[in-house]
Amino acid sequence: MQQLTNKVFVAKASELPDKLGKTVQFRGMELAIFKLAGGKVKAIENRCPHKGGVLAEGMVSGEHVFCPMHDWKINISDGKVQAPDHGCVQTYQVEVEDDNIFVMLPDGQ
Repeated sequence: MQQLTNKVFVAKASELPDKLGKTVQFRGMELAIFKLAGGKVKAIENRCPHKGGVLAEGMVSGEHVFCPMHDWKINISDGKVQAPDHGCVQTYQVEVEDDNIFVMLPDGQ
């Protein structure tokens, strides 16, 4: 069974700072949107699995964000926490059309 998705506008690419996060809220969800070096845009759940740190406020290096609370390193592409820590955050598919950034959210969200 194919899962339906909602294509949700979240920001203008030209308004996102490079290598910094932006918090976006939608229907009770909180996402962290990042524009990486080279202009690639990624979206993840905005809470660290350790103690709930706000990932949009973390330092970005390559395709990783460091939680601002306890420096956990989280891959922005797959959501996995780097060992020796463990856990993961939800990642979301992103589409950029012209200057518009859309996140694909599961139907019902």
